[in-house]
Amino acid sequence: MCGIVGYSGQKHPQKILLDGLKSLEYRGYDSSGIAFKNNTDVQIIKSVGKVTNLEEKLNHEKIIDCHIGIAHTRWATHGVPSEVNAHPHRVGNVTLVHNGILENSEEIKEMLIKKGVSFKSETDTEVICALINYYYEKDAMLAIYKAMQKMKGSYALGILFDDEDALYAVRKDSPLVIGILKGEYFIASDISAIINYTNKYILLDEGEIAKLGEDFLIMKNGKKIEKQILTANTDSELKDKCGYEHFMLKEIMEEPFVLEKTLTPYLENVKQFPNLLEYEEIHIIGCGSALYAGMIGKSLLEEKVGIKTFCDVASEYRYKNIIYDRKTLVILISQSGETADTIAAMRKANQKNIDTLAIVNVKTSTIARESKMKIFIEAGVEVAVATTKAYLLQVAVLSLMAYKSSLKKGIKDNVMKEFKDLPKLLRKILNNREEYRRIAEEIYKKENIFFIGRKIDYAICLEGSLKLKEVSYIHSEAYQAGELKHGTISLIEEGMPVFGIITDKDIKEKTISNIEEVKSRGAKIILITNEKIDKYDYELVVPKLNDYAQSILIVPVLQMIAYETALKRKCDIDKPKNLAKSVTVE
Repeated sequence: MCGIVGYSGQKHPQKILLDGLKSLEYRGYDSSGIAFKNNTDVQIIKSVGKVTNLEEKLNHEKIIDCHIGIAHTRWATHGVPSEVNAHPHRVGNVTLVHNGILENSEEIKEMLIKKGVSFKSETDTEVICALINYYYEKDAMLAIYKAMQKMKGSYALGILFDDEDALYAVRKDSPLVIGILKGEYFIASDISAIINYTNKYILLDEGEIAKLGEDFLIMKNGKKIEKQILTANTDSELKDKCGYEHFMLKEIMEEPFVLEKTLTPYLENVKQFPNLLEYEEIHIIGCGSALYAGMIGKSLLEEKVGIKTFCDVASEYRYKNIIYDRKTLVILISQSGETADTIAAMRKANQKNIDTLAIVNVKTSTIARESKMKIFIEAGVEVAVATTKAYLLQVAVLSLMAYKSSLKKGIKDNVMKEFKDLPKLLRKILNNREEYRRIAEEIYKKENIFFIGRKIDYAICLEGSLKLKEVSYIHSEAYQAGELKHGTISLIEEGMPVFGIITDKDIKEKTISNIEEVKSRGAKIILITNEKIDKYDYELVVPKLNDYAQSILIVPVLQMIAYETALKRKCDIDKPKNLAKSVTVE
């Protein structure tokens, strides 16, 4: 989840590395650091907190003249955020940055201590640095290769050797790309970090070691590897706020546009979707918001299509004894396509020769490359750590795919028209900002909030609750409406906000009765529905649509309420504490 950037070329690397770190800060912002190297010196500068703190520190330092450097922005795994634990780390002749987790770091550390090595930090990264230095005897490639044989876990590394005029890179289970320009080379966790300098890149595959200097060389298991040079079409201008106060708000406001862009090809030809009716069982796998999008898909596939569907969190699925005793499709959902647990779940299914389908935003990602089938959402760059538009597109794709699968079951013709109308309806909903501010004013001082709903509405509640807690830091829980009275209703207090979601007409009265139970105990009810009821403190009514499309209008309401609440609480909305955008570690 950390961000890596490196440069080897003809220019001084300071600006290039700082620009890269700022682009990668969504991956972690506990601390950051930078290392510059020339023929005689390695200069390391680190700072706790955001990249701007490092930039300020650099402005007061005399930087060595050089043309090679590496930099890192950290999401802490081993050791608290501190300058000592910040990357880059240096041991002997080796300086490096690391994204990932070394699972056997304690075992290797004990071995190295017995060899006389001492450690300054609490990090697994310093252990990797010491291990490579231990094996280094004037052959950098060999030292890295030997270290890799000992290491268990995930890693992407940018490495400098004191007596080598080159930048080295290696990856296993963590993303890393190499940017290429005439006489210049870049490494980065994400192409967005270097797109201002080059759009030509290669993907470093598992276990490959790259040397980037006067010589350009990629090796794997002692053999030279030839790589295809790719061209990125990422538009760096998309990373501008375009006048919005926060990226989160900008990305919510982009939802009508990206929804139309994603759905139009499929609306014109729904046959582009895989035929789900070929399968007896579907497993939908994701983490966080992707999992909650999958739960909406599960509800539609079971209720409307009649396919047995399971939805599971990837970090559990990867370790379960899954019995594939019928024709099964595993659907993997990930914005980045680099979510470590989801990758592991995909590979588990692939190893069993089970069909895998990725719903993913990043077309060059590991999940996109390794899944057997894929559907790309067109969210574009999503900078805010809390996902909004990518989540909505995941729901939209699953919903339309469920509709396509149920065409043989006599669905009415107006369903397709309502899908086509979604962007226009969504624009109207997003322009209702005063209503969302009014609700935020009511709840922003609260410290506990509940969301309740049934069936598909419960799945919507999960995402609404997550979004609120992610950006506003308010403790929030989502419950099946009928479950609250089995213990948790004891927490309801006078004035406690409870969001009720009602879109499912078949179970509407049941949900209302559950809302009445909490209302009678003093809860302040905020109802979000598609039919006016006129009996609660606040009611937000969205246009009534078919069951496939309805949730696509509800969730943006919850996103906007979360945003406005966080704004009132003066939270760091785009970079919430302790979170990172792309979770590339377990």
